Amino acid sequence: MSVVTENHEIVSEQDWVEARKALLAEEKALLRQHDALSKKRLALPWVKVEKYYLFATPEGQKTIAELFDGRSQLIVYHFMFGPEWDAGCPRCSMAADHFDRAVVHLAQRDVTLMAISRAPLEKITEFKKRMGWSFQWASSYGSDFNFDYRVSFTPEEMRSGQFDYNYNTKGFPADEATGTSVFYKDEAGNVFHTYSSYARGGEGMLLPYHFLDLVPKGRDEEHLRPDPMAWVRHHDRYKTSR
Repeated sequence: MSVVTENHEIVSEQDWVEARKALLAEEKALLRQHDALSKKRLALPWVKVEKYYLFATPEGQKTIAELFDGRSQLIVYHFMFGPEWDAGCPRCSMAADHFDRAVVHLAQRDVTLMAISRAPLEKITEFKKRMGWSFQWASSYGSDFNFDYRVSFTPEEMRSGQFDYNYNTKGFPADEATGTSVFYKDEAGNVFHTYSSYARGGEGMLLPYHFLDLVPKGRDEEHLRPDPMAWVRHHDRYKTSR
């Protein structure tokens, strides 16, 4: 008998339905709480983006306003890929594996989804080709964008160990971090920062976790402490793909 079976009571179908109904009530309560939280997120105040940022893209240099690609809403995934790195972060890559199919649907709702990293465009282009991705991905190399949105950190900050990430001063173990930032552009071309999320706040981007939370073993990461995501690889680096 497997460990998973040993840890669970085996009951009749009727008893299972009753247990499932009890859990369903809690799931519905959580969803209602999520809906209420989403309304509060939409009601957050905005900050006008006054600083001039320039990004390298395959179509040439673009301002942040031009990254919207004709839409009024922009989601930026801060993909961990430093200037000296040979490849992008495997965990960010797990999120990005699902972008290509999502961007088509988001475009119908006036949303552009893209990634931005500090790696030079040449490295980004090479890595995208290796991963088989086609979503938009710009380089912020040479600009303050990543530093201003607290996903890249200076050598001085790293030496101090006390700097802001995820709205606190606990720092981060690497000079590149992940996050998601949202922007809005009005009809006059003004750009506003409306939302940013970091650390576990961006877990919604990691689609495989939604599936793992449904299966009997769950995420099965307890033995991987202190790094529960140590199992994650680039999709072309697993021993088997299916």
